[in-house]
Amino acid sequence: MAREVNDSGIPLEAHYETVEGSRADAPPGSFPFTRGVREDMYRGRLWTMRQYAGFATAAESNARYRYLLDRGTTGLSVAFDLPTQLGHDSDAPQARGEVGKVGVAIDSIADVETLFDNIPLDRVTVSMTINAPAAIILAMVLAVARRRNIPFDKLGGTVQNDVLKEYVARGTYIYPPTPSMRLVTDVMAYCARHVPQWNTISVSGYHIREAGSTALEEIAFTLSNGKAYLRAARDAGLKLDEVAPRVSFFWNAHNDFFEEIAKFRAARYLWAHITRDEFGCRDPRSQMLRFHAQTGGSTLTAQEPDNNVVRVTIQALAAVLGGTQSLHTNGKDEALALPTAQAAKLALRTQQIIGYESGIADVADPMAGCYYVETLTNELIERARVLMAEVDDLGGSVEAIESGWMQSRIADSAYRAQQAIERGTAVVVGVNKFAEPGGEHIRIPVQRVEAAVETAQVGALEAFRAARDHAAVERALDGVKRAAQSTQNLMPHFIEAVDRGATLGEVCNELRNVFGTYTAREVVA
Repeated sequence: MAREVNDSGIPLEAHYETVEGSRADAPPGSFPFTRGVREDMYRGRLWTMRQYAGFATAAESNARYRYLLDRGTTGLSVAFDLPTQLGHDSDAPQARGEVGKVGVAIDSIADVETLFDNIPLDRVTVSMTINAPAAIILAMVLAVARRRNIPFDKLGGTVQNDVLKEYVARGTYIYPPTPSMRLVTDVMAYCARHVPQWNTISVSGYHIREAGSTALEEIAFTLSNGKAYLRAARDAGLKLDEVAPRVSFFWNAHNDFFEEIAKFRAARYLWAHITRDEFGCRDPRSQMLRFHAQTGGSTLTAQEPDNNVVRVTIQALAAVLGGTQSLHTNGKDEALALPTAQAAKLALRTQQIIGYESGIADVADPMAGCYYVETLTNELIERARVLMAEVDDLGGSVEAIESGWMQSRIADSAYRAQQAIERGTAVVVGVNKFAEPGGEHIRIPVQRVEAAVETAQVGALEAFRAARDHAAVERALDGVKRAAQSTQNLMPHFIEAVDRGATLGEVCNELRNVFGTYTAREVVA
């Protein structure tokens, strides 16, 4: 049964014969970049095929990275375990049972050295999905590069560093919003001067969508968060045309094929106008919304996991037709566990077949002029503007988050989506329609992280601590504390501390003692 209205509340016609006020008049590579950020798009270079990976120890994750690089991936993306994301060492009580489970365990600079062993950091770009302790993890990467005599200006990559969406959607925050925003702007300021090719923040709509938002809310709330980061940078005295070119975005590629394509186009249009008209950015690089996309993890099903290959392919096509600069395709088994090497390879092959066999990359923005896509693009632009104005009326993203308003909106949308699945009005093939008789499940091999991983990681951490210069570590940690109590940029102190042997948890604890920790308010859908 055809829908009358899509999930973002946009009425759907039976067919489209025209479009009112198309935003696609300007060619690709020109303001407002609706049709793409480069004139030739993929004709000159394909998107970066950046497979997200990381599990167990640094050594095991390094082996997976090299496996993927050998099979044609063109960029690395690091997944960290929960203790690392929350700034705890692997031997902390809070880490028990979680070490290496949903990503790689990183306690010290020794782990980062192992993680990137035999990987040329000056030739392979690295993306790191880390937020609350992002500045410290980046400091470890920089300290490793310095040990390898790699100039910082030769390093390319991205650190997610988007703590606002942690309060909204994921929950891996540590500190209250104000000091967390200071950490973000310290990274921006330091990298603008010393690591100019590094993307200092990847403003994430992906996790907002995974938490249950609509595509419309994903656009509006993500761009509102982007505005909050630009305001924070401006308030910190930074010149926006120096930092905005290194603000990137991270979007979800979900199931509604045409709406997803329109979503990426609408987001580019809106960000171009936000940066130019609201913030006065004049450098075209500041106005370009460059983004990484990942196929929708929440759309994957444990039932009939082979069906996920089809879902991922459709989502990846939408991301490419929408003009992504970088893409991760999920493994078919990710509703069950972290992907096996075989599932990760198949996911990579999906991108490669799209890029090299489909012909999609031959023409820049092949969907331009499609009545349906152009209409959806216009609708999303106008409706997102209304929703962003609501956020602005509340005082901006930080205030909308602290009041619980943004979380409540997302929770409402998540509830409606789940109700539609349970009623059967939203079809999930193999789950609530065309399911196997008797609820039979297809069994496939899954990636397992054994308890021995935690034992080995804790043992390595104990050996690392025993071998370091304890007095030097204490001096460096005192330097972190004093800098946190002042207005100094913290990045040089982080680099010094981790290079001397301070662990992630030790540095984060110094900041906890100065900044305090954040407790979320209850949100009721």
